[in-house]
Amino acid sequence: MKKLKYALFTGCTAKQSTPEQMMSTLAIAEKLNIELVELTEASCCGASHLQDYDDFLSLVLNARNIAYAEKHELTMVTICNTCQLNTAMTKHRLDNNADLKAKVNEKLAEVGLEYKGTSNIIHFLYAIIDDIGLDKIAEMVTTPLTQFNIAPFYGCHNIRPSELQNESHKTKESAYRPTSLDDLIIACGGQTVEYVEKNKCCGFHVELQAPKTAAILTGNAIAGAMDGNADWMVTPCPLCHLKLDTQTHHASQAIGREVKLPVLHMQQMIGLALGCSSEELGLKHHVTKVDFI
Repeated sequence: MKKLKYALFTGCTAKQSTPEQMMSTLAIAEKLNIELVELTEASCCGASHLQDYDDFLSLVLNARNIAYAEKHELTMVTICNTCQLNTAMTKHRLDNNADLKAKVNEKLAEVGLEYKGTSNIIHFLYAIIDDIGLDKIAEMVTTPLTQFNIAPFYGCHNIRPSELQNESHKTKESAYRPTSLDDLIIACGGQTVEYVEKNKCCGFHVELQAPKTAAILTGNAIAGAMDGNADWMVTPCPLCHLKLDTQTHHASQAIGREVKLPVLHMQQMIGLALGCSSEELGLKHHVTKVDFI
């Protein structure tokens, strides 16, 4: 299989709060013959919070991150839905507004950088589907996940706004009826679970302002997966993972029923299907125990 090469924007979460996501990303990259050039100079994307406080600063920071990928002449892959949204939104705005791009580049020039707009920004989920293909993934599976009912949880920022999301990759996705993660589950041999909460918000970004609302959103998502007879959930976003994996106590209290399911990162699911060990995938790092391996 042809070797693929990307510039990896890790974001903050995979290096700090969810180290198992970084471990599993590297593990499946090796299996899939992907070279990931980590952008070690890159900074936080703003996490959709800086954007509300200082929009121009957020543009400069994200343009700076993209400029590092451009220096490598590589497509940037993200492994966080929120990083994908903020980085791709910056690219969209700068590529379509010459005056704004010039103002951003005035600031970048102070650190010897220039945003050109030459690198594409794509989430690792879609890079895998577009550049490797679901059929090839299915061919490579050594440990099919046939015994599992797996509930996909898309999160908000990877599928909305749809006009932005569909700019960066070949796989076209409906914000209301997404299929990419379901298709990946099937390629890995699993049974996908259909439930209405799979493309709704996990609650992460309202936790500080409205913790009860956030807990209800988390609880409803896990409950929907449980009611669909899921054995576990899978998500491409580490922020969704943090909410679904660590906040089950508050979520249970908020909706008045006990909810708890193992929640895997997308990379961990692929890794299991490709024969990676639980140690390589960091399954011991979860708060909600992964007890089916």
